[in-house]
Amino acid sequence: MPKNRMEAFSDGVLAIIITIMVLELHIPDGATFDAIKSIIPTFIAYILSYLYVGIYWNNHHHLVSTLSKVSGKILWFNLHWLFWMSLLPMATKWLGAYPFRTAPTFVYGFILFMCAISYYLLQIEVLKQHKKHSKLKQIFGRDLKGKISIILYLTITICALFLPILSYVLLFVPTLLWVIPDRRIEKFYNP
Repeated sequence: MPKNRMEAFSDGVLAIIITIMVLELHIPDGATFDAIKSIIPTFIAYILSYLYVGIYWNNHHHLVSTLSKVSGKILWFNLHWLFWMSLLPMATKWLGAYPFRTAPTFVYGFILFMCAISYYLLQIEVLKQHKKHSKLKQIFGRDLKGKISIILYLTITICALFLPILSYVLLFVPTLLWVIPDRRIEKFYNP
């Protein structure tokens, strides 16, 4: 299958995810600055999720750009990743409604953990399409940011059971790792 079909489908799903999240934002209950306080937690959760979707979208674009065609396995790994991404709007709404609470923070962290795991599996499958000793495999073989992110998400998820406030704050740490796009693929294809 041509890669552009999978990329277009993924772009569409991610655009819908952002659209659903933004539709959950509501105006304050009054026309004062004091009324804004009630929507701040929801807005913070939206910003966090928007950043995560944007980071994944950017990295997915770079990853898929290395392919000439898409196998059935890659399609299924991509769908697996999109499944977890599609749960972000629900988790975002819950986290925004109940910040610093155990269950919403745990679920949000778990979904991010599964997004990271499923994306990592997709990345491994994409790399299988390249020759054994390719430069691309060498670049991703040291995927320190990806591995650190998975460990962080697992830590955040477990921490939510005991220290939900700390876990909530830690949710922002992986975005700091990834807000600067991963340029390894760009350097490989555009030296």
